[in-house]
Amino acid sequence: MKKMKRSARLVEMTQYLLFRPHTLIPLTTFADRYNSAKSSISEDLAIIKEVFEEEGLGELQTLAGAAGGVKFIPRVSKTHSLQFITQLCRQLKQPERILPGGYLYMSDIMGQPLILNEVGKMFASVFAGKDIDVVMTVETKGIPLAYSTATYLNLPVVIVRRDNKVTEGSAVSINYVSGSNKRIQTMSLSRRALKEESRVLIIDDFMRVGGTIHGMMDLLQEFKATVKGVGVFVESGEVEEHLVEDYISLAKLSAVDPKTKQITAEPGNYFSEESDEE
Repeated sequence: MKKMKRSARLVEMTQYLLFRPHTLIPLTTFADRYNSAKSSISEDLAIIKEVFEEEGLGELQTLAGAAGGVKFIPRVSKTHSLQFITQLCRQLKQPERILPGGYLYMSDIMGQPLILNEVGKMFASVFAGKDIDVVMTVETKGIPLAYSTATYLNLPVVIVRRDNKVTEGSAVSINYVSGSNKRIQTMSLSRRALKEESRVLIIDDFMRVGGTIHGMMDLLQEFKATVKGVGVFVESGEVEEHLVEDYISLAKLSAVDPKTKQITAEPGNYFSEESDEE
């Protein structure tokens, strides 16, 4: 690449880092890319690091030594996250969202890239230090959230199927009890999709009782995998006891009354004083 002015180089370097989160980038990569001395690159990175931290975009970690370099870790503050989720709860409270059976229409929210992007960044911030190998979800509504989260963690996504697909090859299948309707259902995962003893982050869009997430945990035992975290976009607060105890939720539906058209939505347990995840 031809030699660039410093202002242009800073813009291009910032974009390069933002699109490669959790990736160690040697200083020589930038030096060769911009035909610049390492000392100049180090000065540029110091400026970018300062801006990232001041604006709450994340942190730029520097690793010294021959095998060193820089690594961008996306972060979003709890204050910013709380503001975003509070606004989102206002949307969830719209009476026209109530569906028969006390369910809530959320497909429009789940279809907005800006919301998915922000939620994915939140989950990535929460679980950034958990030493995770893959992000897992069950088809279908949780898939966009899982990919958004995985993008900011720079991890692959593993999708649990409701039934075994021929194109998936041999698979492990288990029966589990759906928490909402107490029915026996089946989920499966291709043997090639997940290495044994993997460290897994489970992401789901909605949790009523937690039967599906509990089923995924049981399925992971067949792969000798470890659950390093569970992230739930919206949880139901109308259930006295969930089948999953250790989880992080971003929003909570405490009440959905089809008769009065009243919906109670509030920030999830991530924003409670007891939560120590940062």
